[in-house]
Parts: sequence; C-alpha cells; structure tokens
Amino acid sequence: MSNPLRNRFLAELWAGLGVVWPILSGLLGLMAALGVVVALLEGWPLTEGAYFAFVSGLTIGYGDLVPRAPLARVLAISIGLNGILLAGLVAAVGVQALNAALGSARSR
Repeated sequence: MSNPLRNRFLAELWAGLGVVWPILSGLLGLMAALGVVVALLEGWPLTEGAYFAFVSGLTIGYGDLVPRAPLARVLAISIGLNGILLAGLVAAVGVQALNAALGSARSR
C-alpha cells in the first residue's frame, strides 16, 4: 500500500530538483572539473581526481589522496566550498518539499 504523504513528498522533491537543476548540474560539473585539474597537477589518474573531488566535496574525506602542490591545495579548498553549496542546495530543496507535502496533508 502506498503512503500518500511520501508520494507527495517525492513529487515535490522531484519538482524542486527540476527547478534547481541548472544550478545543481553546474555545481556538480564544477566539482568534477576541479577534480580533473587537481589530478593533472598531482599526476593522478583522472578517475582518482574525480574520486578525490566528490569524496572531499561531500565532506567524507577519507584522506587516502592528499594534494601536495600549493595550487592543488587551494583547489581542494574550492572543492570543499563547492560541496557545502551542493549539500545546502539539496537540503533546502528537501526541506521545501517536506513543507509542501506536510502543508497539503494539513489542509485536508
């Protein structure tokens, strides 16, 4: 049996992500591009650069890859700031979707 509140939340979440998709995709693309630049500066494979960017940007930070070049370190900070924006945007869309779903449930 389906839960109408969950279905409404998912519909609102999907709609909200559709609205912010240009910004979201830009942040994801910037994070990937910064990872590629760090990989080139450090001599890492490009896949490791992308891995580093997303692990760092999503604040997981395992520490298995550490940039040594000064410019790569500055770019790592930029990746972290980009990750904060990305997480904040997704959280804001989620909160908005929850408010809209609960608001429609209360009005019934």
